[in-house]
Amino acid sequence: MNQTAITPRAPRPAGVESHWTWDPDFFRFAREYALDAWQRSILFVDVLRERGNIYRQHKAALAPNVLNFKAELVLDGRKLPRPTNYLLVRIVPPDGTKIDPKKPPYIVVDPRAGHGPGIGGMKHDSQIGMALAAGHPCYYIGFLPEPVPGQTIEDVCRGEAVFVKEVAARHPQAEGKPVIIANCQAGWQTMIMAAIEPNISGPIMLAGSPLSYWAGVRGKNPMRYFGGVLGGTWLAALAGDLGDGIFDGANLVANFEFLNPANTHWKKPYNVYSKIDTEVARFLDFETWWGSPVLLNAGEMQWIAENLFVGNKLATGRLFMSDSLRIDLRNVKGPIIVFCSWGDNITPPQQALDWITDLYDHEREIAENGQTIIYCLHQSIGHLGIFVSGKIATKEHREFISCMEMLDLMPPGLYEAVITGIDENTENADLAEGGYLVHLEPRTLADIRALGANSVADDLRFATAARVSEVNEGLYRAIAQPIVRASITKPAAQAMRWTHPNRLRFAAFSDKNPMMRPIAGLAAAARDNRAKVSPDNPFLALETAFSSWVGAALENYGNLRDAWIEMAFLNAYGSPLLQAMVGLGQEQSLTGSPVQKDLLRETAAAKKRSELEGKFEAGKPVEALLRALVYVQRSEGSIDQRTFAKMKIVREAQPPEARLPLPELKQLLADQSALIRLDEERAVRAIPKLLPGSADQRHAYLDALHRVIEARTLPDASRRRLERVDELFGLPPKKPTGVSAHA
Repeated sequence: MNQTAITPRAPRPAGVESHWTWDPDFFRFAREYALDAWQRSILFVDVLRERGNIYRQHKAALAPNVLNFKAELVLDGRKLPRPTNYLLVRIVPPDGTKIDPKKPPYIVVDPRAGHGPGIGGMKHDSQIGMALAAGHPCYYIGFLPEPVPGQTIEDVCRGEAVFVKEVAARHPQAEGKPVIIANCQAGWQTMIMAAIEPNISGPIMLAGSPLSYWAGVRGKNPMRYFGGVLGGTWLAALAGDLGDGIFDGANLVANFEFLNPANTHWKKPYNVYSKIDTEVARFLDFETWWGSPVLLNAGEMQWIAENLFVGNKLATGRLFMSDSLRIDLRNVKGPIIVFCSWGDNITPPQQALDWITDLYDHEREIAENGQTIIYCLHQSIGHLGIFVSGKIATKEHREFISCMEMLDLMPPGLYEAVITGIDENTENADLAEGGYLVHLEPRTLADIRALGANSVADDLRFATAARVSEVNEGLYRAIAQPIVRASITKPAAQAMRWTHPNRLRFAAFSDKNPMMRPIAGLAAAARDNRAKVSPDNPFLALETAFSSWVGAALENYGNLRDAWIEMAFLNAYGSPLLQAMVGLGQEQSLTGSPVQKDLLRETAAAKKRSELEGKFEAGKPVEALLRALVYVQRSEGSIDQRTFAKMKIVREAQPPEARLPLPELKQLLADQSALIRLDEERAVRAIPKLLPGSADQRHAYLDALHRVIEARTLPDASRRRLERVDELFGLPPKKPTGVSAHA
């Protein structure tokens, strides 16, 4: 600001009455701000008008979505033996995009959690965009606004399996099974599919997907308490009955908005109002998706509420299909990549990861089960940003996609993916794609628990809430449900959906509203005569300060509300009397305890160990090479994409007929890792028995090993292990012709 708008004269002498002088700039600032504020107000209302028109157009479409890519229908779920409203489409690569038929196809699955489909490909810089840019064929699983009558969650999961099989069949040349990226709610849906059909998919990336619904930490994750505070799942049953057998996804959207009143009621609209000249396009793009609620069958929503939100049965192995098949997430064969964030208040890291500690007692069991689990923690991005943000797409998603072959080849175990920037000090930076380097660090279950976990007493509270929910739902169905169903007609249910606040606030501002007719002309005039306020205007500073105050007040309200909800839940369900009334007590095993041991699984593990006994001294030279690689890398623990890139270079330098297929290479690597884990010393001593007799051939294998391992500087322990391997090969390493060890 050039001058203070109102300034006092020189200090007055004692006893002289005070008076002020008006700075002439005050009126200029006031006029300037008033004109700008008026124009911004008109333009803001015009944005709401545009949003309302887009909402009506979107609603009228046959298959509305927000995909930013051309797509071709492959399979219509309505025509499956167990019909659903899901669709499988092929993403048509944009002009100039080169697709490699040998690369595994990608399937992006969007959440049906209230909103419509398309968020995974809403922008060029998106999950779909990154997969296409990397040369992968890409498919998308979306859904129609209304469910097929009678469809169930089981139908949806089995339908997704049909889609995955179809994609695999269309790409017989691909070196790997389809890679699935599942966003939010689609994550648990995809994991159920992969648990009942474990052999049809490759790596599964879960982006912001909740699997352990009771998990969290006190003071931070209020959403997990909502079901208990509201008395359980009877409200979901009531909502389905009021909808005449249909559950309105707008209710789920309202729950999301309830979490952050400051953003919902002030920050988001004010951000558009204050940046009306630059923010409109982004706002309208997002609101097109946010403001298009879809419908679910009441039975689908009831299943989700009972079994997941309140019952937490997925992570603990207490879910069954209609044919009594138990859904056990330990059956998933492909690598599982979990991407979560500390800034996510809908799926906090505990809900994304604690299923691992529910299923396993020790990280050793993960490896023995042949499962590879990799997680990545972002420090700040919010829930929607995990699969919407262009910055996330061009960093995390691009890196995951570029390293997916490495992730697929990783030996079974638990790892954390750490993404770091590349600078001038990074060795062999050319071996990493883009400006980032992905490290995979071995982790333990203690590392997962250290992120935050419930106490035994809190688990007992959630178990009590689940029992109370069953009681309340039973009472509702016996007493109130017949009355509600008799009172509701289809037109009445539709009228309630049309007037839902999350729909009405969109539709009310469209051109269908006669009161909005003058707005388009006023907005055009405002744009033609736009007079922006100067950044140093004191009234603009007052506006900004007022906005900050309102936002802070709403945040404080939200924090107080969340604290009250948590206190009410803990006190109510921590009552020993209530726990006893529903048949629970401190001495009893909880429904949230780790999944029970499986005799068939234990038998299979014992058989696998028996088979490994015969592989210590049997195998081909390539197995000796892989065993040596695992042995050397084991001392350091971590591995990054430079090592894998060098392995890929060495593999591709071989003649095609001598090149191991990636699935076979993956199995050999898993076996050698298991042998090292079972008895490291015995496995290492047996390496010479697997080597070829020719010195030249041994040199070739040893040189290949050095080229892979020395893609980065080795720590002393790994260097000593490599020297031991050199001795086991019976000759010093020979420099590869034309290629340095650090190439």
